[in-house]
Amino acid sequence: MRVAVLVFLLAAVISSDDSPAQDRFARERGRMVAQIEYMARETGAETGRPRFAQRVMQAMHKVPRHRFVPASEQAWAYENRPLPIGQGQTISQPYIVALMTELLDTRPTDVVLEVGTGSGYQAAVLAELVSKVYTIEIVEPLGRQAAQTLSALGYANVFTRLGDGYGGWPDAAPFDSIMVTAAAADVPKPLVDQLKPGGRLVIPVGGRFDIQQLMVIDKNADGTMLSRKTLPVRFVPLVRGK
Repeated sequence: MRVAVLVFLLAAVISSDDSPAQDRFARERGRMVAQIEYMARETGAETGRPRFAQRVMQAMHKVPRHRFVPASEQAWAYENRPLPIGQGQTISQPYIVALMTELLDTRPTDVVLEVGTGSGYQAAVLAELVSKVYTIEIVEPLGRQAAQTLSALGYANVFTRLGDGYGGWPDAAPFDSIMVTAAAADVPKPLVDQLKPGGRLVIPVGGRFDIQQLMVIDKNADGTMLSRKTLPVRFVPLVRGK
């Protein structure tokens, strides 16, 4: 896959200087953002987004990704690749986080639903851009850890819940946009129902062993749906409750 090849070619070089840790992380975030911008240009023909919005890139530069990965992975926190976060799950590649955020086309007043909190990193990026983020995680240890991290970092506009995200969050609906960060075999109807007319859903679709496609689905004012593919991707499967 073209994106996967670029990921490994563009892996960040970790700084070994003696400057304070926070300054080092800031520089590493800067290098990460430069890699994202390069990949956006390289994949622009497929995604329709050769350049990401400045506000999206500012959020990527601000959010401390190293706080959302295990201590054993922090040395690689700003490399442009996914990392394990435990429980068989991963934190997404920064480019993919930025791309999915870009594709949502959010506004500062928006209320967004995220299905698949994972580490909480994507929720934090969204929280920099919108009014409220509701995020659901089915893997309890991950959901609890993400909630603690988000709270510690001061993200008071992120609301977390443990549970099956396939059914969305009816009590908080409707949403201006919805993001799913795990691959579904099909587009969950409850999420479509909870999307406002004029809203947008970004979701990877495909089975565990299929070629997954990152889909952008727009809900028209009359309730009809318009969808398009962007890139082939590889996500962990969307886990359903029993």
